[in-house]
Amino acid sequence: MYLDETVDRESQQKLYVQILSIIKGKIEKGEWSTGDRIPTEVELCNVYNVSKATVRIAISELVRNGFLNRWQGKGTFVASPMQHIGMAMKTRLTEDMFGEGVMARKEVLVKGVNEQPEELRKILRSEDDIYYFLCKRMVDDEPACLEETYLPLAIFPGIEQEDISQTSFYDLIQKNSVKRVSKVVQNIELSRIEGESAGILKVSEGTPALLLHRLLLCSDGSPIAYTRFYGNGNRYRIQTEFERIR
Repeated sequence: MYLDETVDRESQQKLYVQILSIIKGKIEKGEWSTGDRIPTEVELCNVYNVSKATVRIAISELVRNGFLNRWQGKGTFVASPMQHIGMAMKTRLTEDMFGEGVMARKEVLVKGVNEQPEELRKILRSEDDIYYFLCKRMVDDEPACLEETYLPLAIFPGIEQEDISQTSFYDLIQKNSVKRVSKVVQNIELSRIEGESAGILKVSEGTPALLLHRLLLCSDGSPIAYTRFYGNGNRYRIQTEFERIR
Protein backbone atom coordinates (compact mmCIF):
# COMPACT_ATOMS: atom_id res chain seq x y z
CA MET A 1 0.00 0.00 0.00
CA TYR A 2 2.33 2.67 -1.29
CA LEU A 3 1.20 6.18 -0.33
CA ASP A 4 2.50 8.42 -3.13
CA GLU A 5 0.18 11.44 -2.87
CA THR A 6 0.98 14.42 -0.69
CA VAL A 7 -1.10 17.11 0.98
CA ASP A 8 -0.94 20.70 -0.25
CA ARG A 9 -0.56 23.01 2.73
CA GLU A 10 -0.99 26.07 0.49
CA SER A 11 -4.43 24.87 -0.62
CA GLN A 12 -7.65 26.39 0.71
CA GLN A 13 -8.97 22.84 1.12
CA LYS A 14 -8.82 21.55 4.68
CA LEU A 15 -6.21 18.91 5.44
CA TYR A 16 -8.73 16.29 6.55
CA VAL A 17 -10.58 16.70 3.24
CA GLN A 18 -7.31 16.09 1.36
CA ILE A 19 -6.57 12.96 3.41
CA LEU A 20 -10.13 11.76 2.83
CA SER A 21 -9.76 12.28 -0.94
CA ILE A 22 -6.48 10.39 -1.06
CA ILE A 23 -7.88 7.36 0.79
CA LYS A 24 -11.11 7.43 -1.19
CA GLY A 25 -9.13 7.62 -4.43
CA LYS A 26 -7.11 4.52 -3.49
CA ILE A 27 -10.34 2.61 -2.90
CA GLU A 28 -12.13 3.81 -6.04
CA LYS A 29 -9.13 3.03 -8.26
CA GLY A 30 -8.88 -0.47 -6.80
CA GLU A 31 -5.42 0.07 -5.30
CA TRP A 32 -6.96 -0.86 -1.95
CA SER A 33 -9.40 -3.75 -2.31
CA THR A 34 -12.38 -4.81 -0.25
CA GLY A 35 -11.14 -6.40 2.98
CA ASP A 36 -7.69 -4.75 2.88
CA ARG A 37 -6.57 -3.16 6.12
CA ILE A 38 -5.50 0.43 5.56
CA PRO A 39 -2.48 1.97 7.34
CA THR A 40 -2.93 2.86 11.00
CA GLU A 41 -3.69 6.41 12.13
CA VAL A 42 -0.08 6.77 13.32
CA GLU A 43 1.28 5.60 9.96
CA LEU A 44 -0.97 8.00 8.07
CA CYS A 45 0.07 10.84 10.40
CA ASN A 46 3.75 10.10 9.75
CA VAL A 47 3.37 9.77 5.98
CA TYR A 48 1.39 13.00 5.52
CA ASN A 49 2.77 14.91 8.51
CA VAL A 50 -0.66 15.74 9.90
CA SER A 51 -2.23 15.40 13.33
CA LYS A 52 -4.17 12.40 14.62
CA ALA A 53 -7.28 14.57 14.81
CA THR A 54 -7.02 15.32 11.07
CA VAL A 55 -6.66 11.63 10.16
CA ARG A 56 -9.40 10.60 12.57
CA ILE A 57 -11.93 13.03 11.03
CA ALA A 58 -11.13 11.80 7.51
CA ILE A 59 -11.49 8.14 8.49
CA SER A 60 -14.70 8.76 10.44
CA GLU A 61 -16.22 10.43 7.39
CA LEU A 62 -15.28 7.48 5.15
CA VAL A 63 -16.71 5.03 7.69
CA ARG A 64 -20.01 6.94 7.76
CA ASN A 65 -20.22 6.91 3.98
CA GLY A 66 -19.59 3.19 3.66
CA PHE A 67 -16.04 3.17 2.29
CA LEU A 68 -14.38 1.80 5.44
CA ASN A 69 -15.19 -0.45 8.39
CA ARG A 70 -13.46 0.11 11.73
CA TRP A 71 -13.03 -2.88 14.05
CA GLN A 72 -11.92 -2.31 17.64
CA GLY A 73 -8.51 -3.85 18.28
CA LYS A 74 -8.06 -4.99 14.67
CA GLY A 75 -7.85 -1.88 12.54
CA THR A 76 -9.71 -0.15 9.71
CA PHE A 77 -10.62 -2.09 6.57
CA VAL A 78 -11.88 -1.28 3.09
CA ALA A 79 -15.62 -1.94 2.99
CA SER A 80 -16.32 -1.36 -0.69
CA PRO A 81 -14.82 0.40 -3.74
CA MET A 82 -17.97 2.54 -3.92
CA GLN A 83 -20.90 3.61 -1.79
CA HIS A 84 -23.81 1.18 -1.50
CA ILE A 85 -26.57 2.82 -3.49
CA GLY A 86 -30.01 2.26 -2.04
CA MET A 87 -28.83 0.81 1.27
CA ALA A 88 -29.99 3.88 3.20
CA MET A 89 -32.61 6.54 2.65
CA LYS A 90 -31.20 10.03 2.94
CA THR A 91 -33.57 12.67 4.23
CA ARG A 92 -33.76 16.41 4.56
CA LEU A 93 -35.30 17.86 7.72
CA THR A 94 -37.30 21.07 7.46
CA GLU A 95 -39.29 22.86 10.12
CA ASP A 96 -42.05 25.42 10.26
CA MET A 97 -41.96 26.78 13.79
CA PHE A 98 -44.30 29.73 13.50
CA GLY A 99 -46.68 29.16 10.60
CA GLU A 100 -47.02 31.19 7.42
CA GLY A 101 -47.20 34.93 6.95
CA VAL A 102 -44.81 35.90 9.77
CA MET A 103 -41.31 37.33 9.88
CA ALA A 104 -39.13 34.98 11.95
CA ARG A 105 -35.48 35.35 12.90
CA LYS A 106 -33.02 33.95 15.40
CA GLU A 107 -30.71 35.89 17.73
CA VAL A 108 -27.70 34.32 19.45
CA LEU A 109 -27.67 35.46 23.09
CA VAL A 110 -24.91 33.28 24.57
CA LYS A 111 -22.34 30.91 23.12
CA GLY A 112 -19.18 29.23 24.38
CA VAL A 113 -17.77 26.37 26.44
CA ASN A 114 -19.47 26.17 29.83
CA GLU A 115 -19.29 23.70 32.69
CA GLN A 116 -22.38 21.55 32.35
CA PRO A 117 -24.22 19.41 34.92
CA GLU A 118 -23.49 15.70 35.12
CA GLU A 119 -27.01 14.91 33.92
CA LEU A 120 -26.31 16.61 30.60
CA ARG A 121 -23.00 14.79 30.19
CA LYS A 122 -24.86 11.52 30.68
CA ILE A 123 -27.31 12.49 27.94
CA LEU A 124 -24.45 13.26 25.55
CA ARG A 125 -22.25 10.43 26.89
CA SER A 126 -19.24 12.73 26.76
CA GLU A 127 -16.42 13.89 28.99
CA ASP A 128 -15.26 16.40 26.37
CA ASP A 129 -15.83 20.15 26.58
CA ILE A 130 -19.48 20.94 25.89
CA TYR A 131 -20.23 23.87 23.57
CA TYR A 132 -23.40 25.80 24.39
CA PHE A 133 -25.71 28.08 22.43
CA LEU A 134 -28.65 30.07 23.78
CA CYS A 135 -30.77 31.61 21.02
CA LYS A 136 -33.94 33.67 21.02
CA ARG A 137 -36.49 33.11 18.26
CA MET A 138 -38.28 36.29 17.22
CA VAL A 139 -41.62 36.47 15.36
CA ASP A 140 -42.66 39.85 13.96
CA ASP A 141 -40.04 41.39 16.28
CA GLU A 142 -41.58 39.81 19.39
CA PRO A 143 -39.82 37.02 21.37
CA ALA A 144 -41.48 33.65 20.76
CA CYS A 145 -39.24 30.99 22.28
CA LEU A 146 -35.77 30.16 23.53
CA GLU A 147 -33.53 27.49 22.03
CA GLU A 148 -30.64 25.90 23.93
CA THR A 149 -28.18 23.61 22.14
CA TYR A 150 -25.39 21.50 23.64
CA LEU A 151 -22.79 19.43 21.79
CA PRO A 152 -19.36 17.96 22.52
CA LEU A 153 -16.79 20.33 21.02
CA ALA A 154 -14.79 17.42 19.55
CA ILE A 155 -17.71 16.50 17.28
CA PHE A 156 -17.85 19.92 15.61
CA PRO A 157 -14.39 21.50 15.17
CA GLY A 158 -14.73 25.17 14.31
CA ILE A 159 -18.27 25.59 15.66
CA GLU A 160 -17.09 28.83 17.27
CA GLN A 161 -16.83 30.45 13.82
CA GLU A 162 -20.24 29.31 12.54
CA ASP A 163 -23.09 31.83 12.28
CA ILE A 164 -26.01 29.75 13.49
CA SER A 165 -28.37 32.72 13.33
CA GLN A 166 -28.53 32.35 9.54
CA THR A 167 -29.14 28.61 9.19
CA SER A 168 -30.54 25.65 11.07
CA PHE A 169 -28.30 23.83 13.49
CA TYR A 170 -29.34 20.52 11.93
CA ASP A 171 -28.06 21.65 8.51
CA LEU A 172 -24.74 22.79 9.99
CA ILE A 173 -24.21 19.39 11.60
CA GLN A 174 -25.00 17.55 8.37
CA LYS A 175 -22.55 19.67 6.38
CA ASN A 176 -19.65 20.33 8.72
CA SER A 177 -19.51 18.08 11.79
CA VAL A 178 -17.44 14.95 12.36
CA LYS A 179 -20.65 12.92 12.67
CA ARG A 180 -23.93 12.95 10.75
CA VAL A 181 -27.45 12.80 12.16
CA SER A 182 -29.14 9.46 11.53
CA LYS A 183 -31.93 9.58 14.09
CA VAL A 184 -33.81 12.26 16.04
CA VAL A 185 -35.55 11.47 19.33
CA GLN A 186 -38.03 14.15 20.36
CA ASN A 187 -40.17 14.63 23.47
CA ILE A 188 -42.65 17.39 24.26
CA GLU A 189 -43.95 18.25 27.73
CA LEU A 190 -45.82 21.02 29.50
CA SER A 191 -43.70 23.32 31.64
CA ARG A 192 -43.56 26.86 33.00
CA ILE A 193 -41.30 29.79 32.11
CA GLU A 194 -39.26 30.94 35.09
CA GLY A 195 -36.37 33.26 36.02
CA GLU A 196 -34.34 35.03 33.33
CA SER A 197 -36.20 33.16 30.60
CA ALA A 198 -39.44 34.95 31.54
CA GLY A 199 -37.70 38.31 31.23
CA ILE A 200 -36.20 37.48 27.83
CA LEU A 201 -39.54 36.25 26.50
CA LYS A 202 -41.42 39.19 28.09
CA VAL A 203 -43.90 37.03 29.98
CA SER A 204 -44.77 36.63 33.65
CA GLU A 205 -42.96 34.00 35.68
CA GLY A 206 -44.95 30.80 35.80
CA THR A 207 -46.47 31.31 32.34
CA PRO A 208 -47.38 27.89 30.87
CA ALA A 209 -45.01 26.74 28.15
CA LEU A 210 -44.30 23.91 25.75
CA LEU A 211 -40.90 22.35 26.36
CA LEU A 212 -39.43 20.32 23.51
CA HIS A 213 -36.40 18.06 24.05
CA ARG A 214 -34.54 16.84 20.97
CA LEU A 215 -31.62 14.38 20.96
CA LEU A 216 -29.70 14.01 17.69
CA LEU A 217 -28.05 10.60 17.22
CA CYS A 218 -25.44 9.15 14.87
CA SER A 219 -25.97 5.87 12.97
CA ASP A 220 -24.15 3.95 15.71
CA GLY A 221 -26.56 5.32 18.32
CA SER A 222 -24.11 7.75 19.89
CA PRO A 223 -25.44 11.25 20.74
CA ILE A 224 -24.33 14.18 18.60
CA ALA A 225 -26.22 17.06 20.19
CA TYR A 226 -29.05 17.91 22.56
CA THR A 227 -31.43 20.80 21.89
CA ARG A 228 -34.19 22.24 24.05
CA PHE A 229 -36.91 24.67 22.91
CA TYR A 230 -39.30 26.40 25.27
CA GLY A 231 -41.74 29.25 25.02
CA ASN A 232 -45.36 30.32 25.17
CA GLY A 233 -47.41 27.62 23.46
CA ASN A 234 -49.70 30.25 21.97
CA ARG A 235 -46.82 31.93 20.18
CA TYR A 236 -45.27 29.10 18.21
CA ARG A 237 -45.72 25.65 16.78
CA ILE A 238 -43.25 23.09 15.45
CA GLN A 239 -44.06 21.14 12.31
CA THR A 240 -41.27 18.78 11.26
CA GLU A 241 -40.99 17.10 7.86
CA PHE A 242 -38.55 14.47 6.61
CA GLU A 243 -38.24 14.43 2.82
CA ARG A 244 -36.63 11.58 0.93
CA ILE A 245 -33.87 12.97 -1.29
CA ARG A 246 -32.15 9.73 -2.42
